Amino acid sequence: MSTNLEELVTPDVPVRTAVKRTVLMCKPDYFTVVYRINPWMDPALPTDTSLAVAQWQTLYDTYLGLGYDVHLIDPIDGLPDMVYAANGGFVIDNIAYGARFTYPQRQPEGPAYMDWFRANGFDVRDPAEVNEGEGDFLLVGDVMLAGTGFRSASNSHEEIAGIYGRTVITLTLVNPNFYHLDTAIAVLDDTNIAYLPSAFDEASLAILRERFPDAIIATEADAAILGLNSYSDGYNVVIASRAKDFERELRARGYNPIGVDLSELLLGGGGVKCCTLELRR
Repeated sequence: MSTNLEELVTPDVPVRTAVKRTVLMCKPDYFTVVYRINPWMDPALPTDTSLAVAQWQTLYDTYLGLGYDVHLIDPIDGLPDMVYAANGGFVIDNIAYGARFTYPQRQPEGPAYMDWFRANGFDVRDPAEVNEGEGDFLLVGDVMLAGTGFRSASNSHEEIAGIYGRTVITLTLVNPNFYHLDTAIAVLDDTNIAYLPSAFDEASLAILRERFPDAIIATEADAAILGLNSYSDGYNVVIASRAKDFERELRARGYNPIGVDLSELLLGGGGVKCCTLELRR
């Protein structure tokens, strides 16, 4: 019996296109949990730095396999959270808006990342307001979604809007388990996102529902392992390997989910996206 190739294509599934990415990462050579600045962290629980490095290496290798340009910033002893590179700043059009961290334990990371940006040819803008970089700023097409409620101050939203001249939409986080925007929203491409409704206040939910009526709604179970803390190139979406419902939803929408186990780094409150800072030249 002959098979018509067209019969194998589901007409309702969009064809997605991967766009090559350039990212910055930091190897977790000094990763451990010795303080508690988010609900995921418990200094009483043991951490395995070698396991964290091995899991991070898998993520790094995954990006290389996808053809990404991956840059590295040297880790600094005494800054165990520096592996969460997304918090180190925000970059569009070669302009790097630096981070100014909320907690003293992470504050030295801000200057360290800004030094790297300067050394690598970026136009660095020193922040006046408290913000934690791409942890709370997400670019969707030409619009920036900006989180507040736990880490980044809302007046940083005005500051970043002035720097980039783009529309910035403030979203308020209300669940301390999802203290950064990138733990509650995954940007899939220039028009599509996935998000967890319970992470936001009602006003923010109304904005998300209006702007993204076709968004993937994450399950509480997937969000609880930071399944939304994912990184997409428009087709390939690197996600937490245990986020099975999210994986199925992505496949049904024409994306290619790639699962990676970062369970050790989850002990510090981070996942795939936390380890990934996009460099937009």
